[in-house]
Amino acid sequence: MKDIVYSNFDEALECLSRLRSNEQAIAAIVSAGELLGDGLKNHGKVYSCGNGGSHCDAMHFAEELTGRFRGDRPPIAAAAISDPSHLTCVGNDYGFDEVFSRYVMAHGRPGDMLLAISTSGTSKNIIKAAEVAKTKTMKVISLTGKPGSALGKLADIDICTPGGDYADRVQELHIKVIHSLIQVIEAKLF
Repeated sequence: MKDIVYSNFDEALECLSRLRSNEQAIAAIVSAGELLGDGLKNHGKVYSCGNGGSHCDAMHFAEELTGRFRGDRPPIAAAAISDPSHLTCVGNDYGFDEVFSRYVMAHGRPGDMLLAISTSGTSKNIIKAAEVAKTKTMKVISLTGKPGSALGKLADIDICTPGGDYADRVQELHIKVIHSLIQVIEAKLF
């Protein structure tokens, strides 16, 4: 059984090491953090969305901004698209593909930003949210795990963290990226 655990840790370490040495990904993370920081400085809001584990990551990103990360500071305008009544209402009335896009349609404004998270980069509801955000002249940052994905091509900045054959590795890298984005945002704002 220990072999399973060691193998799991070795694989995670290898994926993180590959991301750390990927200059293109590092540059995208820095650019995305600066874009978010500048947008927030100009009174924009940042929205985030994802499905499953990525939904949890979207909520984690927003709560770290509105609450606190490592130290005390003023709250930052962020919201995850996670209201269960909205998700179930829209899902029931319009279909699951519309749950995030209708929220962006209702709340998004020029100058706002969307962090769209999809390990595959092919989630229809995340792509639709990004498409609506673009029509509202919002900036879109995608967090994906497959190079050249439909979502990545749509985004202003695509942060692609290929983690191998499984979504869990991609998600592990996404949380590292999310924490780095928060630190860049805080450095820009404070």
